Amino acid sequence: MRSTGRSADRSSGGTGRSHTVVVGAGFAGYQTARTLSRLSRYRGGNTDVTLLNPTDYFLYLPLLPQVAAGLLEARRVTVSLSRTLPRVRLVLGEADGVDLDRNAVRYTDPEGRRGELAYDRLVLAVGSVHKLLPVPGVAEHAHGFRGIPEALYTRDHVIRQIELAAGADDPAECRSRCTFVVVGGGYTGVELAAQGAMLTDALVRRHPLRGGMRPRWLLLDLADRVLPELDRRLSATADRVLRLRGVDVRTGTSVKEATPEGVLLDDGEFIDARTLIWCVGVRPDPLMASVGRPLERGRLLVDPYLNVPGHPEVFACGDAAAVPDLTRPGEYTPMTAQHAWRQGKVAGANVAASLGFGNRRSYRHHDLGFTVDLGGARAAANPLGIPLSGPLAGAVTRGYHLAAMPGNRVRVAADWLLDAVLPRQDVQLGLVRSWSVPLDTASPELARLPGGPPRPEEERPEEERPEEERNERPEGEDR
Repeated sequence: MRSTGRSADRSSGGTGRSHTVVVGAGFAGYQTARTLSRLSRYRGGNTDVTLLNPTDYFLYLPLLPQVAAGLLEARRVTVSLSRTLPRVRLVLGEADGVDLDRNAVRYTDPEGRRGELAYDRLVLAVGSVHKLLPVPGVAEHAHGFRGIPEALYTRDHVIRQIELAAGADDPAECRSRCTFVVVGGGYTGVELAAQGAMLTDALVRRHPLRGGMRPRWLLLDLADRVLPELDRRLSATADRVLRLRGVDVRTGTSVKEATPEGVLLDDGEFIDARTLIWCVGVRPDPLMASVGRPLERGRLLVDPYLNVPGHPEVFACGDAAAVPDLTRPGEYTPMTAQHAWRQGKVAGANVAASLGFGNRRSYRHHDLGFTVDLGGARAAANPLGIPLSGPLAGAVTRGYHLAAMPGNRVRVAADWLLDAVLPRQDVQLGLVRSWSVPLDTASPELARLPGGPPRPEEERPEEERPEEERNERPEGEDR
């Protein structure tokens, strides 16, 4: 165990100003920090805001499949925290404990040093990690898709497999390398399969395979249709586009076992493949189990005002919080980016209200619709409940993303324009290796480094980890 590298840090410094710590800079945490800093500035608030996050950027996760497909450069979907949150202090580190009695958050910085942040108000918005299932071989042979390192690895890996297949003399090896299995028919899985099929088709035109062999993409899901959480018309549109691209969509099907040579399906069929991408959904960050307050399937229970019961100074939002759904009594809001973004705004306002400026309000949402980018001019969308498909849906989808992004809009639009007129750069950089992006990690946003300090979850012996982290796999929904 390393010694504490930093003492408790309270940025108010004896000036009479309060200190609010926001843990996590995903959709919920970023919006919380932005809302609170703006309210504090314009309404004469007296709080300093500190944002604790492992990276110095906010990741716009919905566009991550386009990074893997080579359509967007990685920096396009990463928005600088210091540039877009100028009045928020950034502390780089991973939270590994919360002491509610001492009002302090423990963390480990990128160099392995321990630190502590004292707070007057705390917002827990650490998000989610990969949802794992007890399937033999998956943790060893599959890779997830929730962070920049995983997207860069996926892009390099797909390109490498096509290039190796083009030079292979054995048809069986060629076929195995050109088979890509995606598990999970939610947003991420559908978009990744759609974008991936376009990428490999373009690669094969420049690297022809023996005997006219074509790449094969399989999309597996236990549900009876892809995008089961959406309207059936949107689901049918996505299914049709995927099949037109040559994607083998198999519903009611899952993985029984994963091996280095391929994937055994639950119907007994064995698929020879060198690629298994795990997109079955998410589970709350394991940090929530260490808070010591009641959980709902791994999520921290909060009231409609996003307060942790019994601790009016502590708030939680996003995937880490079980927020009552006031439009569906008895249920909790699903783990989606839309809810996280809106809850962050409410959390920021309610923290401000607890400090004496503004009025607090409960979280109540109104469904504005969903968008699914299927690559090229194809998409499925239902803005304000109006189902759209084809180029119109594609335009609405990209317009929505540009409007929703808190930065980099011009750069993203420029990449889209260049992709329409220029071929993609099909080179592998080899910067992220397979062992750098394990599936079973509490930090998918960070690549594992050789000889680097262990992650907080890696330092604890298995028997000391919370029960939810070791055994229970709480359900989560794909974004």
